[in-house]
Amino acid sequence: MGHKVHPNAFRLGVFRPWEANWFANPKDYTNMLHEDLEMRRIILARLRNAGIAKIETERSSNAQLTVTIHTAKPGIVIGKGGSSVDQLREDLEKRFGNRVRISIQEIKQPELDAQLVAENIASQIERRISYKRAMKQSILRTMRAGAKGIRLYAGGRLRGAEMARREQDREGRVPLHTLRADIDFGRATAKTTFGAIGVKVWVYKDQITPAQRRLAPVTEEQPVPNPPEPLTPQAEIIEALPEPTAVAVEVPAPEAVPAATPRRTRTATAKVEEKKAAPAKPKAAPKPRAEARTELKKTAVRAKTTPSEVKKAGGVKNTKKADS
Repeated sequence: MGHKVHPNAFRLGVFRPWEANWFANPKDYTNMLHEDLEMRRIILARLRNAGIAKIETERSSNAQLTVTIHTAKPGIVIGKGGSSVDQLREDLEKRFGNRVRISIQEIKQPELDAQLVAENIASQIERRISYKRAMKQSILRTMRAGAKGIRLYAGGRLRGAEMARREQDREGRVPLHTLRADIDFGRATAKTTFGAIGVKVWVYKDQITPAQRRLAPVTEEQPVPNPPEPLTPQAEIIEALPEPTAVAVEVPAPEAVPAATPRRTRTATAKVEEKKAAPAKPKAAPKPRAEARTELKKTAVRAKTTPSEVKKAGGVKNTKKADS
């Protein structure tokens, strides 16, 4: 609990490469390490106002040292006609006795680089600008540049107070325990008349996808071929082309529209369709009159002879009335 881990060192090998890329025997490792550290001190002291974020070193097998300087102001590092770069290379070769090759890379968004943000705040504190104002402005610029979160820390005799204290400010989110989070860390020191004030900055850009987490192999830059020149039409060809002529097109006259027939309502059409759809019922054959009379007499005789029906009808009087 309470142990602090450097965010850049915590993510080494996950998606962030090392700043020093070389291999040495155990006997030569110490000397090469101190050479790298001294070389970084010389470059940072000489180009203090050039906005240098980081310095990468690479040693090849033929005793050549390649130094890559990441800066926000490449014009100051290069100088007029490359004079300052040549002078720096000569001084490093004399000091370390190796061939030195210097390459410069420009940082297009210095607001998203934690080291440059920390140096900017430290320089403002040295010029007696309020640390709160400097921190608020840095947070505003970084969030406008597209960062997901930023965290600032300042400690020391702030505003010349007798007792040193710590002040911090933050905006957004800074997930320090997430390995796939792209968090940049930087620190700087403001040397004031009343003491040193330390500044630390954490900038959370975005999460790295699994495909981006794999360290890509270093490939040499291939020259881009020149694009082909656009072809311009020749004057002779333009003159030879025939001019477009107007073509007469005959338009047929509109035919006479027949008179519209009166429309039927839905109910009328439905009734007509039902009549057409319903099949005709066959008529029953008529019975002869003689057969019908005989059937009526038989039913009357049966009604007189059955006593049960007479009782139901209510006696003999009722039967007579029914016969009459």
